Amino acid sequence: MKKRQWQNWGPGEQAEQHYLVQPRALAGGGDVRHISEFLRASGWRDKSKKGGPLLVESPDRTVRIAYDPYVLPGGWTIHGRAGSRNSEWSAHLGRQTPVEIVAGLTDALTRPRSAHAPNVWAPLEEQNWHTRFEGQDYTATSPDGTTWMQYQQSPDGTAMWWTGAKDRQGHGWTANFTPSTPMHLVQAFSAELASPDPVMRPRGRIPLSAQIRTRSVSVKPSQLSAWQQARVTSARAAAWAHNSARSTRSRATARPDISVGGARAHR
Repeated sequence: MKKRQWQNWGPGEQAEQHYLVQPRALAGGGDVRHISEFLRASGWRDKSKKGGPLLVESPDRTVRIAYDPYVLPGGWTIHGRAGSRNSEWSAHLGRQTPVEIVAGLTDALTRPRSAHAPNVWAPLEEQNWHTRFEGQDYTATSPDGTTWMQYQQSPDGTAMWWTGAKDRQGHGWTANFTPSTPMHLVQAFSAELASPDPVMRPRGRIPLSAQIRTRSVSVKPSQLSAWQQARVTSARAAAWAHNSARSTRSRATARPDISVGGARAHR
């Protein structure tokens, strides 16, 4: 094992073939660690059972994120408990939803909410998606027609966000969010959904689709490791800054110690 590591990770390491894939929505699921390691570094608790599906919980225990590839249809389930600012909400994302797009939502769960009013459609319109009303529904479709996002309202008053991607062969994924899902999270998701940037996949992990464009790149294992570590480091730094700020606010609002003549006063 040591010899193999020296050959692949040392000064003479071998570059490996990867592919930059566009559109990103059709690139396949990707490496789940892109999400799980970021959340752990952000202070989320790993509640997974050995050999079982992924399950992580937010530090305040209000949100749980699960990924289960062992059942059909499988995929991501994100559930938020009712709190002072939100009603109970949930999101379900198919197994082939690219992790980079899922991370738009899950990363946003680790950050403070912006003071600006969220606009789910803004990132899509910035990338020239086509928007239209269809009865009670509002839909945005990517310029190549492979990806969509829709706010659906049924005659009985129920509503949901529905999104996904599909090629001409019918391969792809869908996802849905309850209407109570915080809007800033849906916007963070839509921003990654609409991003024109390609995503990287290793050889052998590219979906077969005539609508995918790929570009071959050679990447060293140490480069991949450095990119992954940079993402984890940024999560740890953000978590540290958030905890430090919260600790400072707690000390600032703590009740002062009232003393009389050098002795503590008691009631």
